[in-house]
Amino acid sequence: MQRAALFRGGDAQMAAGDLGELLVPYMPTIRVPKSGDRVYKTECAFSYESPDSEGGLYVCMNTFLGFGREHIERHYRKTGQCVYLHLKRHVVEKVPGASGGALPKRRNAKLFLDLETSSDLNSDDFEYEDEAKLVIFPDHYEISLPNIEELPALVTIACDALLSAKSPYRKQEPDSWEEELQASKHAKTLVQLDNGVRIPPSGWKCSKCDLRENLWLNLTDGSVLCGKWFFDGSGGNGHAMEHYKETGYPLAVKLGTITPDGADVYSFDEEEPVLDPHIAKHLAHFGIDMLQMQVTENGLRDNDIKPRVSEWEVIQEAGVKLKPMYGPGYTGMKNLGNSCYLNAVMQAIFSIPEFQRAYVGNLPRIFDYSPLDPTQDFNTQMAKLGHGLLSGQYSKPPMKSELIEQVMKEEHKPQHNGISPRMFKAFISKGHPEFSSNRQQDAQEFFLHLINLVERNPVGSENPSDVFRFLVEERTQCCQSRKVRYTERVDYIMQLPVAMEAATNKDELIAYELKRQEAEAARRPLPELVRAKIPFSACLQAFSEPSNVEDFWSSALQAKSAGVKTSRFASFPEYLVVQIKKFTFGLDWIPKKLDVSIDMPDFLDISHLRARGLQPGEEELPDIAPPIVIPDDPKVDEIRLSNFRRSFLVALDIDESSVMQLAEMGFPLEACRKAVYYTGNLGAEVAFNWIIAHMEEPDFAEPLVIPAFGEVASSGAAALGAVGLDNQPPEEMVAIIISMGFQRNVAIQALKATNNNLERALEWIFSHPDPEEESDPALDTMDMENNANANILAETGSEGPRIKDGPGRYELFGFISHMGTSTMSGHYVCHLRKEGRWVIYNDLRVCASERPPKDLGYIYFYHRIPS
Repeated sequence: MQRAALFRGGDAQMAAGDLGELLVPYMPTIRVPKSGDRVYKTECAFSYESPDSEGGLYVCMNTFLGFGREHIERHYRKTGQCVYLHLKRHVVEKVPGASGGALPKRRNAKLFLDLETSSDLNSDDFEYEDEAKLVIFPDHYEISLPNIEELPALVTIACDALLSAKSPYRKQEPDSWEEELQASKHAKTLVQLDNGVRIPPSGWKCSKCDLRENLWLNLTDGSVLCGKWFFDGSGGNGHAMEHYKETGYPLAVKLGTITPDGADVYSFDEEEPVLDPHIAKHLAHFGIDMLQMQVTENGLRDNDIKPRVSEWEVIQEAGVKLKPMYGPGYTGMKNLGNSCYLNAVMQAIFSIPEFQRAYVGNLPRIFDYSPLDPTQDFNTQMAKLGHGLLSGQYSKPPMKSELIEQVMKEEHKPQHNGISPRMFKAFISKGHPEFSSNRQQDAQEFFLHLINLVERNPVGSENPSDVFRFLVEERTQCCQSRKVRYTERVDYIMQLPVAMEAATNKDELIAYELKRQEAEAARRPLPELVRAKIPFSACLQAFSEPSNVEDFWSSALQAKSAGVKTSRFASFPEYLVVQIKKFTFGLDWIPKKLDVSIDMPDFLDISHLRARGLQPGEEELPDIAPPIVIPDDPKVDEIRLSNFRRSFLVALDIDESSVMQLAEMGFPLEACRKAVYYTGNLGAEVAFNWIIAHMEEPDFAEPLVIPAFGEVASSGAAALGAVGLDNQPPEEMVAIIISMGFQRNVAIQALKATNNNLERALEWIFSHPDPEEESDPALDTMDMENNANANILAETGSEGPRIKDGPGRYELFGFISHMGTSTMSGHYVCHLRKEGRWVIYNDLRVCASERPPKDLGYIYFYHRIPS
């Protein structure tokens, strides 16, 4: 009541002299951001609310996490933190002046929030206004900022530091390095030789070798020469640098990067990329008009590359008026700079009901049990992204009045539709050398990376990635003895080879190739592309044909021999993901893409690829391991074994985020540490089950004692928990070895052979490169029959991965397409079938598809047809 009296009226505005008194009890909880602290002032940790949103964003003055209006109470209840900085950006219409012009009207002298501005905003009619204020919970007392005179010094410093803090994603901005480029000291005084050199628009080649890529134009004499590999990663013989050393001509521009906005310029003398303020004049000297240039990947202007433009137009359905789609499931994702691969994969993932139920259906539970820093929790970020895509909250159609205004006037107040997955990308790519960069990536590799993270972070009793998992039966045959071996492995993608030899338009392809070579020799524009047409049946046939096994050792002959391998489906997944293996490597080791058209079917039946196991008349290869080759230098073995030991120690590190998640449920801290340790860092869910099973033990809350490496198994299985049933190794030990990259059956066999001693088990694995197949029926009791209805293959206990089997008949519901010459460049879009029609997801743009290019896809998604 006394504090309430300090405020004026219902708007809770503080009287000037009482601010210090009010804030005194909260001073210990207010921190000043230090170097290295991440300040999340642009995005909520649980949603995509931001200062642009209606309710603004609340930033905790202790943890610097941001929360939208819907989630701020959760953080307050969970942490007891009371003081938040509320940030709000307003978009307001300018007040017209007497003469008809707009007069600025601002509550703040400047825009102080480090936010992106909408390119849709018409600056003649609208402007931004930023607002900040301190809010004290639970009574929502508000203190407007700036209020320097009345606030305690610590609070003022903390607010200023928070407002001026850079975004935690700043280092990931794709173009941030360009801001640091300096104008070259040679640009203003560059001497250009009047030697009559004119650079053609295409057909470039290094003047000292035959390279046609990674070419640089010297701006002094017009020489076209190849660069070194470190210029852009494409490779070269360094002739551009050699030319500089011979002549001293300092500046060169990379051909293929010239656009009306500029070009990539390198200074050999200054040894760094530079800006050339006079680049237009320097290029005009050699007959290059910047305004007519468009950036390409192969050095051709866009009117010379109809094949590539055609691919981009067809896949993105350019030239067709597409109807925008709004509402739940039709939310776009912003491209953060070559992040379209992530956008396309996540749109497909969250169109699958199992993923929707696992993350969006469990959203309240995931959010309630998230760690104190939800930005570093996989399941929280997945639930946040799923809700952002499926709720419809960020995909709202314009109001009728706004539609009329847009028809009458081109300018309009911007709509904040779509989501920006910066926090998600930052977390999911953390520590990965490729996905954490701003380079373009392979969508198939990202899909597998995502599935790996889903597997490692269970979100309930069922793992949503189960729907993709299937067993592959591999049949290996010794060509000399004709004996066979059957093995099984887990996979998530069916990789389909491109049967180029089966093209149905070979004559056209041969004619096109001749015309292309003639055009290159004459430096004329290339002819219109003729794309190879490949029957899907030929690709499926190529998948089922035997392949040679390199370096095959036959246990029947006790020697190396020729061997062949065929693959079949030991189970059919609920959702079949098919990758067309379009990408390969050229002779120059540069990734290339096979530009083909494949008649992918809407309905797919692969029942004939069902595995059948050992057939009558077949004789199995003996279970004899190949001889161990002892290296000349015994230190090699020691080094490799020490690597195993280091991996073991890493595996024993305790995941503190899981510990804190359990501790927040009220369990003793030491018990939580033991639970996470004894379950091999498999996540809070598994550790929670351990706590329930052991909470009655007298030493439940005693401190964790981690034995030395060689002593881990000194007391057998008791060192890591109860012994498994039927004399099986403890699941905790098995999990530790699996986490090092070994197969499950290998881990079990090694532990059994060494009496559950982890160190000896690792040595056993190293000395048995081809361990015998586990034959214990307790491990392999799977029902492999093809039932009419999908069923989970039963296994005793929890051994092995869970496999969902069923009929091999599928229907297409989505595909991801790639445009460009390799996985290192280009663009991805996703097409999904929803509510009876196809929809194209092209980053932020979500529209009804008119002509889905199903023949040009890269990754296809099929779901099982119910019986």
